[in-house]
Amino acid sequence: MNRRNFIKTGASGAVLSSLPSLIVLGCKKTETPEQEKTEEMSADLVIAGGGLGGCAAALGALRNGLTVIMTEETDWTGGQLTQQLVPPDEHQWIETQGATALYREFRNKIRDHYRSRYPLTDAARARQYLNPGDGDVSRLCHEPKAALAVLNEMFQPYIAAGKLTVLTEHKAVAADTDKHTVRALTVKRLRSGDRLTLAAPYFVDATELGDLLPMTGTEYVTGAESKAETRELHAADVADPLNLQAFTLCFALSYDKNADHTISRPVEYDFWRNYVPPMTPPWSGRLLDLTYSNPSTHEPRTLGFHPDGGSTGSALNLWTYRRIINKNNFLPGAYSSDLTVVNWPQNDYLLGNLDGSEEDFARHRARAGQLNLSLLYWLQTEAPRPDGGQGWRGLQLRPDVTGTADGMAKYPYVREARRIRAIFTVLEEHVGKENRLLTSGKNTAAEFADSVGVGYYHIDLHPSTRGNNYVDFESLRYQIPLGALIPQRMENLLPACKNIGVTHITNGCYRLHPTEWNIGETVGALIAFALQKKATPRAIRETKGLLTDFQQLIRSQGVETQWMI
Repeated sequence: MNRRNFIKTGASGAVLSSLPSLIVLGCKKTETPEQEKTEEMSADLVIAGGGLGGCAAALGALRNGLTVIMTEETDWTGGQLTQQLVPPDEHQWIETQGATALYREFRNKIRDHYRSRYPLTDAARARQYLNPGDGDVSRLCHEPKAALAVLNEMFQPYIAAGKLTVLTEHKAVAADTDKHTVRALTVKRLRSGDRLTLAAPYFVDATELGDLLPMTGTEYVTGAESKAETRELHAADVADPLNLQAFTLCFALSYDKNADHTISRPVEYDFWRNYVPPMTPPWSGRLLDLTYSNPSTHEPRTLGFHPDGGSTGSALNLWTYRRIINKNNFLPGAYSSDLTVVNWPQNDYLLGNLDGSEEDFARHRARAGQLNLSLLYWLQTEAPRPDGGQGWRGLQLRPDVTGTADGMAKYPYVREARRIRAIFTVLEEHVGKENRLLTSGKNTAAEFADSVGVGYYHIDLHPSTRGNNYVDFESLRYQIPLGALIPQRMENLLPACKNIGVTHITNGCYRLHPTEWNIGETVGALIAFALQKKATPRAIRETKGLLTDFQQLIRSQGVETQWMI
């Protein structure tokens, strides 16, 4: 780990003398004459945020010889896959293409984790594409702690070699900038309140909300753009920066038909039990109901719920939708129940956004927790059963799965964040099936000469905090253009997750697990390449020889830059 002395200046600009430094916990600590303590760490790259994009950026940089410091405000890395409790949303080609080789290696390591450590049945163990939960949403539904264990395993060689420092429960709170560059970040140790300065030639914003953008003065966009601005078929008539997709505070459940785990009536139960989302087009009725708005047509659509293996007919069984453990994949007695994740239409939170003050964040997170408890209480006491009864009293919160005292995810699942104003923005006309056909007459996504990755997901916008119902329609297998990863002005700050150059509409397909990983991995490699070539990311994109060399580099490391089908 590279470290340098921290020189503190007084209000007049005079340099203050410093006392001899003390090495404490791998950081250099300098005491000023005023007994003020300032700590600094430095590396080739500082990553704020330990979500999937941040983890992939770290691995992409480490693989190319850099030293990395990564911060994470919770005590788990892994973002939406771990702390947010969201099994991977992926496309149907994921096992063979449409993601980086490292992402597929990560997925296979999760399967190997179960094969080597869990009492699987012989049949489950023999399945090439083992799916521990057999959830409907993914080919690989699993416990968050399994992904966390694999990430830690992938990091460990770099940590042992002194190349990687992971600072959990640390949050960026301030930045030192100079015109078009970031010089340092100040992070807060959330347990103690102490501050730490992190310096590097490059910084990555891998926070869930794009925290570094306003902090560093980087130009950014929030919410919905207008048709006049983007020419997108599904864009809003009027721009609204506060119009963001709902977030979801996920939670985990098990079920014991012989037990009664009914919780106390939640404080806000009456509110949520009677809440009808004010939507355009209209929602189907009450939020706490098994009927919701069909995402594509907005017509009422009935879902099923049966936690004990019973049939729900043709209706989707919410219990198996995001199930992360199917007890039948394990030897008798290993699991007394399936485990499932509640990330459903019924617990999308619509009453506000998380990108405001800390007080607003805490208030909305608390009310999302009340929504969850109200949904659970309704499922336990009032939900219609196929046998004509009401409620499933054996449903139980599983804080051991979430790693929290209250049984809720460590962090809300954020679908939409601040987005950089990039030197190139991906529009619906580049990736939306209908819009693409109208503007180009083609049934394939736009091809980008600066492609640094690929992905696919249908354009899926959940109901918004400003009253828009679902926006859900077909997209095309897309590329990730390098220009969407480069801010218009800032030179050494890059995004690594949902904060890239996309719109409110195209975020709907670029925000899922394998694409976020690809973005992060590419950004980590890009920074290593930029330092090696002594060229800015912008210059790499605009210089044909450098761009070609960079694309060859990432392809040699398993990053696909075009679809093969």
